[in-house]
This record gives sequence, C-alpha cells and structure tokens, in this order.
Amino acid sequence: WNPTPDSPLVKLSSELYEEMFNEKPVVRAIHAGLECGLFLVKYPDLDMISFGPTIKGAHSPDERLNIPTTQKFYAYLKELLIRV
Repeated sequence: WNPTPDSPLVKLSSELYEEMFNEKPVVRAIHAGLECGLFLVKYPDLDMISFGPTIKGAHSPDERLNIPTTQKFYAYLKELLIRV
C-alpha cells in the first residue's frame, strides 16, 4: 500500500486530531495496514487512512493493547465519521 500523505482525508483527519487532542498527529507510513492494500487493489481511487490504538508485540504471545489509547481512538473515530 502506497499511502497518499497529501490526500484530503489525511488533511481532514490531521486537523481533527489536532483540534481534539491539542497536538499534531504523527503521520507516517509503517509496516501495517495490509487491509488497506487489499481494498486498493479493488478500488484504486479510494482515499484512505489507517490508524488505531497503541498495540505492543502485535501477532505474538506478548501482544498487549493500551486501553487509554483505545478510548482516545474510539472518540476520534466517531468524530471523524461525522465529518467525512
């Protein structure tokens, strides 16, 4: 998946994050988001982002989810869906 860092959705989501949490988001491409690549095969013009709560040790017996970041993610997701 080749992200589009200057897309309208990245702009909107970045502005909303800063508005809600009073800090600039870190926007970067990382080794994640396999699902996004699969969607883009079928819908190449789709504008998308991938984000979520903090997970440590993903896909291992040590996998852990940071609960406070889940609450933050959920509030952000709800507001982003309202604005899209």
